Amino acid sequence: MAFYSSGVEYGIHSLVCMADINGCDHEMSVREMADLQGIPYDYLAKIFTRLSHAGLVVSSEGKGGGFRLARPSALITMLDVIQAIDGQKGIFECKEIRQRLAVFKEKPPAWVCDGPCGIRAVMDNAQQRMEEELSRYTILDLARKVFRKAPDNFAIEVQEWISKSRNTQ
Repeated sequence: MAFYSSGVEYGIHSLVCMADINGCDHEMSVREMADLQGIPYDYLAKIFTRLSHAGLVVSSEGKGGGFRLARPSALITMLDVIQAIDGQKGIFECKEIRQRLAVFKEKPPAWVCDGPCGIRAVMDNAQQRMEEELSRYTILDLARKVFRKAPDNFAIEVQEWISKSRNTQ
């Protein structure tokens, strides 16, 4: 089972679609992003509500309206997006099993509770390291990886697809 929801993947991919290799962002509608990526529109709309509440995107009104990045793509980290969509998630919940050993007959000795649980300390450290790593990568970093990997005409093909999509609506 995945730790993060599929919404995190959808949200990150969508924000990457809104940025180019130079860090410029492009306004797109949720419908365009959903159709372009083959992901459920209704679910993506809910994701963009969360991204908007978190201050990562802003919406524009009217015909042809959509969303833009609320700040430069170089300042939106993976951790920002994850927390906006899935909230603060701990990878571990300590149940203090160390205090419930049968040999303690319902009253653990003081030494057992002295200091943090060793297992929890390791898991908290792992969480911290994971979040540090996720905060190292931005939407711009990911967009650049996509555009470096793709052929030169990929960005043009995507923009042509978006233009064609807008003209048929």
